[in-house]
Amino acid sequence: MKRKIIACLLWCVTGAAALAQTQGNKIEFTEYTLPNGLHVILHKDNSTPNVAVSVLYHVGSKNEVKGRTGFAHFFEHLMFEGTENIDRGQYMSMVQAAGGSLNANTSFDRTYYYELLPSNQVALGLWMEAERMKGAKVDETGVETQRKVVQEEKRMRVDNQPYGTILENTFGLAYKEHPYKITPIGTFEDLNSAKIEEFRDFYKTFYVPNNATLSIAGDINIDDTKKMIEQYFGSIPKGTKAIPRPTIKEPKQTEERRKIVYDNIQLPAVIQAYHIPAQGTPDHYALSMLTTLLSGGESARLPKALVDKQQKAVAALSVPFPTEDPGLFLTYAIASVGTDAQALEDAMNVEIERVKTEPLEDKEFQKLRNQIESQFVQQNSTVAGRAENLANYHVYYKDANLINTEIDRYMKVTKEDIQRVAKEYLTKDNRVVLHYLPKSAQPKQ
Repeated sequence: MKRKIIACLLWCVTGAAALAQTQGNKIEFTEYTLPNGLHVILHKDNSTPNVAVSVLYHVGSKNEVKGRTGFAHFFEHLMFEGTENIDRGQYMSMVQAAGGSLNANTSFDRTYYYELLPSNQVALGLWMEAERMKGAKVDETGVETQRKVVQEEKRMRVDNQPYGTILENTFGLAYKEHPYKITPIGTFEDLNSAKIEEFRDFYKTFYVPNNATLSIAGDINIDDTKKMIEQYFGSIPKGTKAIPRPTIKEPKQTEERRKIVYDNIQLPAVIQAYHIPAQGTPDHYALSMLTTLLSGGESARLPKALVDKQQKAVAALSVPFPTEDPGLFLTYAIASVGTDAQALEDAMNVEIERVKTEPLEDKEFQKLRNQIESQFVQQNSTVAGRAENLANYHVYYKDANLINTEIDRYMKVTKEDIQRVAKEYLTKDNRVVLHYLPKSAQPKQ
């Protein structure tokens, strides 16, 4: 009883102080929508002379049709090819010459482009993103160039990388109907067989103002930036095609699925993937905290038990995939020398069962809350992080102000919630299990 009182007092002092600090650093922003449908979010921070200019297109691999996978990821590359006013391949050099950097990424649900620039170059970032939106080069030369680039990327990062096919195999086993069954990089066959007209149609459908969010954070003047946005983006026409959104719901899994993959590896690995609700749902927050409990640092439960104490693994972690539709919660471990995959899986199962059966102690729960809050603050510690989070919150949750308030949803999660979601979702019938084994272990035909 005394320990519980001390833990409560510790939370009252440290937790309340941390929340006060978070609330005291409220992120102010302005948002509005242009007549062409482009949503704009502006956050002013004059503490450093830099700015993040970003555009989030609400298109990812789940928007692709059967037989034409990999398009969203392909366009992540293709839209650096240039425009009528930007020479082929000059995006990178123009930004670097201005003292900045740029990149892009694609997921199941979105494609995201951004430039990090000195604040006196904000107009350059706006102009370049407007050029990309209204007139990206989608021609035979660019398509053939990027086909080769994407194929080489898949060979290097997936096909020829040890354990590189884990996501491909895991999602392919876990999903039977939903588009998440194909990872964003897609397949060689689909990209090779696609015609130029199909690429142009994809561009005209998804890369339009009414499917985009322009998020700018940093050393800006709000009124001046609004004028520049109108200058560069105001005349871009709204898309004329209906933007398709998948309505397929994955059927409930009722029994465990298993697969053995023989890979070019030395040490076996075990992957367990459980179906979980979509991001933003109440249970999503409890599951996120469960992930931190299991693998949030070297002293977390999975590495502490499997790596440090039992020495059955050289690495162990859990990863929830926050997706717009119901996603997956992965637990993953690479075996130590002399440990077989089944022994490793058994040890992983023990730790999962512990969460279900043993009440979480106050001290560990308080540490968990502190970690979550620290992560939340850290994600918003840079203008790049704020620009991205503002766009994400608007697109996925229709509420950009969650950048200030989502932490409250985490803080409402109780110890009992964490145990409850473990019992509800981390079940044998709701999971797929993959054993990655060395090719040398493959039975001879």
